[in-house]
Amino acid sequence: MKTLYFVVPCYNEEEALPIAAQRISEKLDSLRASGKVSDESGVLYVDDGSKDRTWEMIEALHEADPRVLGVKLSHNRGHQNALLAGLMSVRGRADAAISMDADLQDDIDAADAMWDKFLEGCDVVFGVRSARTTDTAAKRTTAQGYYKLMRSMGADIIYDHADYRLMSARALDALSLYGERDLFLRGIVPELGFKTDIVTYERHARTAGESKYTLKKMLTLASDGITSMSMKPLRLLLVFGFVIFALACAALLFALIFSLCGGSFPGWGVAAISAWGAAGLVLTGLGVVGEYTGKAYMESKRRPRYIIEKELK
Repeated sequence: MKTLYFVVPCYNEEEALPIAAQRISEKLDSLRASGKVSDESGVLYVDDGSKDRTWEMIEALHEADPRVLGVKLSHNRGHQNALLAGLMSVRGRADAAISMDADLQDDIDAADAMWDKFLEGCDVVFGVRSARTTDTAAKRTTAQGYYKLMRSMGADIIYDHADYRLMSARALDALSLYGERDLFLRGIVPELGFKTDIVTYERHARTAGESKYTLKKMLTLASDGITSMSMKPLRLLLVFGFVIFALACAALLFALIFSLCGGSFPGWGVAAISAWGAAGLVLTGLGVVGEYTGKAYMESKRRPRYIIEKELK
């Protein structure tokens, strides 16, 4: 019988964790009772450097049930690194792992369909939102725009999929081969290959507490996604620079012909527009190139993506 582990990254989730722990425990009990998963199946919570009582609560859950495991990172490393730490911790222990957040906005009942597809031979099963009715209009618009932007940049990203997914043991092994520091799992996992499928579900409102994904964190994730998965910004910059240069040449030719025909074209106007355009283009180019150069610099250091301070096995 196959072993399943839920992997749940947590950051200051003392309000949501008791509810999430109960719901996940009930789901595992249901799957065990139906004979779909082994009795060794469990859940692993990753404390991403929380400042509240999250880790104490994880320790208490482990004391009550040894099948509840925990990993405490030495300091906050961000959602993607915390999630990777959890997945790598259950690698070799589980036949498949389902990652989800502690806020239970992702419908845990969709795990049944994910597991069924795994038993049918799928190595990766993506949880895809059927609707965004719980999101604000602004968040819904920006999220949809983001997915479209990522697709246009050439990233193989699943529309309306966050980090609610099932991964088989060999998919986890393949993921372990990726060594980049700036992780964007939503773009990396689809690149693994293997047999994949999707399960749709309706996204719920957060069970308790407040979202830890601030606007700054969402923008950082968006930036990491684009620069980690696509070279198109650099290529677009090259095209943009060529277009600006072509327009400048056309404007210069027009000014020359206009002057030869007896017209009076203000030279200061051409100079001012050219200067501002050139300055904007240079600054834009430096910013894009700097972003990629900075990432290459950080990757070259080969620093650890996370450090585990404590582990409950």
